[in-house]
Amino acid sequence: MTTPADRPYIFINSAMSADGKLSTFERKQVKISGKADFERVDELRAGTDAIMVGIGTVLADDPSLTVKSEQRRQARIAAGKEENPVRIIVDSNARTPLDADIFKKGKGKKIIVVSKSAPSDKISALSEMPETKIIVADSANSGHVNLEEMAVQLKNEGISRLMVEGGATLNYGLISAGIADEIRIFVGNLIIGGKTAPTFADGDGFSEENLKKLTLESAEQIEDGILLTWKVGNE
Repeated sequence: MTTPADRPYIFINSAMSADGKLSTFERKQVKISGKADFERVDELRAGTDAIMVGIGTVLADDPSLTVKSEQRRQARIAAGKEENPVRIIVDSNARTPLDADIFKKGKGKKIIVVSKSAPSDKISALSEMPETKIIVADSANSGHVNLEEMAVQLKNEGISRLMVEGGATLNYGLISAGIADEIRIFVGNLIIGGKTAPTFADGDGFSEENLKKLTLESAEQIEDGILLTWKVGNE
């Protein structure tokens, strides 16, 4: 089992409705927070080594995962960093589209993390994209990315602080693997509803005796919502 020293510090940042939904049952992105929270998130991005999402988020929302503020990008460059953090997609079967926004918008390194069962032609095509590296994290040949293996490899890539921006399956995977250190959730003032709408953490779920415990670090009102910051108990 990995220790915190073996991997980056991993924090999940997310926005959800008052009833815990990330988007509608149609899997369409909803504006949950406002300008103040947007600036908070951009500041978080600028202060990290890498930003990660799962393939589901890429296929649904096509995020660029860039730092939006020119001032923040220039501050990163002045500090000897790339203008954008490394952008990472967890993509077991190498389904990332070659025309995804992470390849078209913003400079900087990209990492696609795949399993051993990912089609070789898709891996080859992705590896030819500019500034893109493929990492295989699946020593058990399970057909799925092993998140603990991945975290160790990312640390070896020089990533010490990793920001995760979803989605629900990846959030659950990181928490259940015991490698999520912190969760920051903006809870917005709207109800989305829908039994099939994605929640903050989907996946298989925890049994009662294995529920994950959180420690509340802070609660801050931002506009008409509230930002909750939790430490995750990984003992």
